Amino acid sequence: MYWVYVLRNPEGTLYVGFTTNLEQRVRRHQQGDGGWTRHHGPWVLVYHEAFTDRVEALGRERNWKRGRTNQELHRRFGNTPA
Repeated sequence: MYWVYVLRNPEGTLYVGFTTNLEQRVRRHQQGDGGWTRHHGPWVLVYHEAFTDRVEALGRERNWKRGRTNQELHRRFGNTPA
């Protein structure tokens, strides 16, 4: 199973990610074991979708990180991007 997920920090900043183990990955973000997210937490999982196809999941992640879909995620879960 492949997961695409959205995390939010207390300031309303969103992070979109991809993983094969959602529980473990979110826990690692919360523990500060990550790149960019390490210095911007704490993080809370606000949304996720499951996929059986890796390419489809990566496409969804890419779509969520840019354009109109990214703006919709910010309106729904966090701050509106500048």
